[in-house]
Amino acid sequence: MLIKASLLTKVYGKKPNTFTALRGVSLQVKEGESLAIIGKSGSGKSTLMHVLATLDSPDEGTLLLNGQDLMRTKRSKLDRLRNRDFGFIFQQFFLNGRSTVLENVMLPLKIRGVRLGERKRRAMEALAEVDLLDKAKNKATDLSGGQKQRVCIARALVGEPSIIFADEPTGNLDTENSRRVIDLLFSLNKQKKITLIIVTHDDDLAALCDRKLYMKDGILAPEAQKK
Repeated sequence: MLIKASLLTKVYGKKPNTFTALRGVSLQVKEGESLAIIGKSGSGKSTLMHVLATLDSPDEGTLLLNGQDLMRTKRSKLDRLRNRDFGFIFQQFFLNGRSTVLENVMLPLKIRGVRLGERKRRAMEALAEVDLLDKAKNKATDLSGGQKQRVCIARALVGEPSIIFADEPTGNLDTENSRRVIDLLFSLNKQKKITLIIVTHDDDLAALCDRKLYMKDGILAPEAQKK
């Protein structure tokens, strides 16, 4: 089992003004599968993804990655693990508009300490995967929304991750660009065996995944209760 989470709890704020985002959530994710986490705004789905991706820490519960207890792992080691094994795609693109497309894609490798020549080679390969080689020297601000999201996919790919976490990856895109991004993600999942964890409120996107989990009020709800 790639990921095993047990009884995850996450509370925000201080008493008496607290909000419990996760209420004892347990789940398992197999290597190479595509998983959709579905729910309305405020259901806890994004918090769950952030905890699974070690971007946030639960207040209670356990989280294992390939048997490694991430709750007992030092923050510096978690940072290295996240940079090495995880790729991230968000609804907001988080691109540096003053940098070129190539520089944005190279960033995870720069953080990792990869040499410049190797960074460029791998970043160009990632841009080729998303059909954006011709935009390598463009500033990120010069791109369309669909192109920006494909740059984000290239940036997620460049480190050769075992897991890609995608939070509403088509939320800011029109139908045509959404279809292109979805096709890219599932091609990576099938061809490169990258585990894909998608947070979405889009049932059509979720239907393409191997498995769906429904969040409601901070818990995993049975399908019949998802509404």
